[in-house]
This record gives sequence, C-alpha cells and structure tokens, in this order.
Amino acid sequence: MVQQRHDEEAGFEQSPLTRNEYFTAMVHFYRGEMNRSNLWRQRLDNTTNWAVVTSAAIITFSFTEAARVHLLLVLSEFLVLGFLYIEARRYRYYSVYRARVRMLEENFILPIVTRNLASPKPDWRELVAMDLDVPKFKTTLTESLALRVRYNYYWIFSALSLAWLLKVWLHPVPAYTWSAFYQNMCAGPVPGWLVFGVWAVYAMGMTALFIKASRVTTTTEDEIHGYEADRSHWKF
Repeated sequence: MVQQRHDEEAGFEQSPLTRNEYFTAMVHFYRGEMNRSNLWRQRLDNTTNWAVVTSAAIITFSFTEAARVHLLLVLSEFLVLGFLYIEARRYRYYSVYRARVRMLEENFILPIVTRNLASPKPDWRELVAMDLDVPKFKTTLTESLALRVRYNYYWIFSALSLAWLLKVWLHPVPAYTWSAFYQNMCAGPVPGWLVFGVWAVYAMGMTALFIKASRVTTTTEDEIHGYEADRSHWKF
C-alpha cells in the first residue's frame, strides 16, 4: 500500500499539467488571492472608521460645554496616531495579496481577454512562485504610514487641529488678541507653550509623512497602480 501510494505521488509529480488543469488551478488561485485582498481592504476601512468616529465624538464632547478643556483635542490626536499605526500595519499585509492579484490580472487575465497570450512580464510566474514560497512585504512601514496619512489621516488630523484652534479661540472666553489666545491655550497647570509645542511636533510629523507620500505617488506607486509594477518590491 505504501509503495503504491509512493508510485502514485511520483507519477503525479512527473506528469505535466494539462492546459485545463493549469487554467483551473490559476482561476482558483486568483479567486483566493482576491478574497484575501478584499478581507484586508475591509480591515483598512474599519480602522479608518474607528478614527473618524472617535474624532467626531471627541470634537462633539469638547464643544458641548465651554468648561471642557481643549487639551483633550490635542491628546486625541495621539489616539488617532494609534489607529494610523494599526492601519499602516494592515496595509502592508493588504499590499502583499493585492500585488499578487494585480500580477495575475496583468499577466494572466489580460492576455486571455486580448487573445494575445504573450504576458507583459515574462518572469511573472517566477516572481509569484517565489512570493508564495517566501512572502515579502511590498512596502516598508514608513511608506505605509505615509500613504495612509495622505489618503485619510492627514485630513482627520486637520479636522482635529481646526477644532482645537476654534476651541482655544472661543473658550472659556473669545480671544481677540494674541495674548488672550495664548492665555486660553493654557490648560490648568500645563503652560500654553507646551500645549502648542506638542501640537506643532505632531503637525510637522504628519506634514512630513504627507510630503513623503506625495513623492511616492509621483512614481505611480500608489493604491491604484500598486507596488507590483516595480520589480525591486519583489526581490528577496
């Protein structure tokens, strides 16, 4: 029985795949990678929703009463920063499966649709096979952070910052001079310069990531074109 099973396995390994077997396997492979890509895409959307809902709740809570300290809006930006890190980490996994999907669409589906069976990238099968054997992230954590900031989190941060500036200007009393504005910026024992300094550091970090993402997308490496177009993201 063991020898028979060994002979059957050896025969399977030595016999070439037929055209129908190859197409069937590739179709199922494509569907599987598409499903995993969609699951990670949904996880990205969930994290963004958490950040938006949390920011909206904190802004609403802060403006409900004039006595509520504006420092809450500054500290909430660090909570959003936590959501940003989670989303960037998820984006790295999403880009792995999305890159495989795009590689299959470009080099397997497209030739079938055009009835021109010459794949644009002759070595695409070797790249995908190696990625299945030794999976590799297609983006660095910094690149993922920058892209998520550009598409979502810079605007969430901007909304929180505008809300904070408005809160400082209006409460506890409207500030019509710079000295009054600075006085409103103080939060109990926390001096105004420290509050502004924390916000400024956060703002510069977000702006730097936004600029980095702008430079990345100028080379067509974004959510639409993807990192799979560059061979260097597939190298091991």
